Amino acid sequence: MPAERNNPPLTTSRPMMRHVLVVDDDPAMREMLAEYLEAENFKVSTVTDGEAMSGMLRDTVVDIIILDMRLGKEDGLDLMRRLGSPPPAPIIVITGHRLGEADRILGLELGADDYVAKPFSPRELLARIRAVLRRSHAPPPANDKTRHSRYHFAGWKMEMRTRRLTSPAGEVVALTVGEFNLLAAFLRSPKQILTREQLLSASHVHDEEVFDRSIDVQILRLRRKLEADPRDPKLIATERGVGYRFAVPVDVL
Repeated sequence: MPAERNNPPLTTSRPMMRHVLVVDDDPAMREMLAEYLEAENFKVSTVTDGEAMSGMLRDTVVDIIILDMRLGKEDGLDLMRRLGSPPPAPIIVITGHRLGEADRILGLELGADDYVAKPFSPRELLARIRAVLRRSHAPPPANDKTRHSRYHFAGWKMEMRTRRLTSPAGEVVALTVGEFNLLAAFLRSPKQILTREQLLSASHVHDEEVFDRSIDVQILRLRRKLEADPRDPKLIATERGVGYRFAVPVDVL
């Protein structure tokens, strides 16, 4: 059984064949996931370690990464750090056990979009893959009158149509899909308190179980990109016991 596979693009009329990269050192798991996902009209490549993953991402466009948290002597969190922020594709992490809260928060901070714990059914993983891809490629709502707006706040500029955030110094700041959606929710409702439930819905954060701190991690990541001092935030204020509030005026152009 080959350790790695990289299927050539299929010449088929079926649209939107997404490319899944499976990173796992278990040959049985790689083969099972590849066969199942290919039957569901995905292109699947599999690799066994971080070096092969990096090589694949340099040479090939990938729509989503399925990453085992333990790869022999390699740690999945270290591999996620290597991918950078935002990562080149959404990531679903496979774990052999339920992670503690600290590891789960760290994984979210590093860019994980979802977790699935072993043992899991291929159907469950398929549902999570489809959900993450829907969120990652979702266009702005058709009835949203602000989808082409430009927002200015505290020297920052946000272009909604292109999803381009520019700092007061003129630098373009990359945002993940969740961060963009979260910031857009704040910009549409400045000076208003938004509950965690509202922000979770707006940012499309998803987890395998209710995880109240998911939104707090998203806020922390956004503050690190927006605030001069994330420990003393001036833009995104915490309303203890309720949620968060965008504390500065916002101009819509």
